[in-house]
Amino acid sequence: MQDFIYCAPTRVIFGKDTELQVGKILKEAGATRVLLQYGSGSIKKSGLYDRVVQAVREAGIELYEIGGVQPNPHLSLVREAIALAREKKVDYLLAVGGGSAIDSTKATAVGVPYEGDVWDFYCGKAGPVTKALPVGCVVTIAASGSEGSTDSVVTLVTEDGKQYKRCADGDILRPLFAIMNPELMMTLPPYQTASGIADIMAHCMERYFSHTKENELTDRLLEAVMLTMIKEGKRVMTAPSNYDARANIMWAAMVAQNNSTGVGRAQDWGTHHMDNEIGILYGASHGAGLALLFPYWMEYAMKTQGPELFVKYATRVWGCQNDFEHPEVTAREGIQRFRDFMTEIGMPATISELGGKEEDIPVMVENMFYGAPNHGSFVKLTPEIAAEIYKMAL
Repeated sequence: MQDFIYCAPTRVIFGKDTELQVGKILKEAGATRVLLQYGSGSIKKSGLYDRVVQAVREAGIELYEIGGVQPNPHLSLVREAIALAREKKVDYLLAVGGGSAIDSTKATAVGVPYEGDVWDFYCGKAGPVTKALPVGCVVTIAASGSEGSTDSVVTLVTEDGKQYKRCADGDILRPLFAIMNPELMMTLPPYQTASGIADIMAHCMERYFSHTKENELTDRLLEAVMLTMIKEGKRVMTAPSNYDARANIMWAAMVAQNNSTGVGRAQDWGTHHMDNEIGILYGASHGAGLALLFPYWMEYAMKTQGPELFVKYATRVWGCQNDFEHPEVTAREGIQRFRDFMTEIGMPATISELGGKEEDIPVMVENMFYGAPNHGSFVKLTPEIAAEIYKMAL
């Protein structure tokens, strides 16, 4: 196990109707002027927007807002939010939505006190992030785990239409509170629910496949989260209004990404960087891209790094019987069971299902490595290796 420092300041308010407490929580935190960010407007259709706004205003807090956060949130809207926050002299930021709304809000938090362009933190020109406005969130989707993580991912769209999806990181970016009501997820379309399940599984696997030895506790924690997702994922796809299934999945999203399962070990994240390009080029959800890519990444990793970890994954997570004479057979069975589970819940299995063609691969590889030459730890990705895995996934 590696040495580590772990800080997780996020206060979690979990359960039914907890969004009604948002005004009280903000007031207790000393907020007086709050900027609310949200997405396409689904929170207005559901009535969540009205409940949140009423709760904040009843607490005597001035409230401003900016909607329209897109999946893979764009830097252009972040810049608008920064300007608005400065103009109104806000002292607290509130995200209502899923990972995109939270990531956009985190980026705003970084940009308000910074004299330069906030993109500096995402392209590697500035960093690490040590100064930001406080952020709270009301979570509507279990997926990214941004409600408890140190990360913020945004997308720069250039004048010629190219898109670069990049990440900024820092402990100060962890939201100071996260309101989590599983009931808010009950009306999600099945595709979004399945994408969230895939995303949570992927966050576990990025940590699980590591060259760091002697991490038994976090190994077991990761296995527990993955086993929970397999059980509750199947249950929620057939019973979307099952509160307990939704609750377990919502908490799993937090645990999978607040890094309590990742301390003391090298983490990979190469598949996430590969998936960024699939999302940009084909408009696939983050979870869908990860669902289709991971089996091919695992096949490549097993071939180059050996089957040992994949045998452990197959036996502990998927219940495969270990073939001691042919460990690669056991490893491949575990990979196939993951693929079958993703297919069962409605996720794609190949890039071609999204409309991808082989001629797209050079573009994805070029964008993936532009200004970000290093990807992966368990498998150190090069442009050639990334291209090979993309081709396998066609």
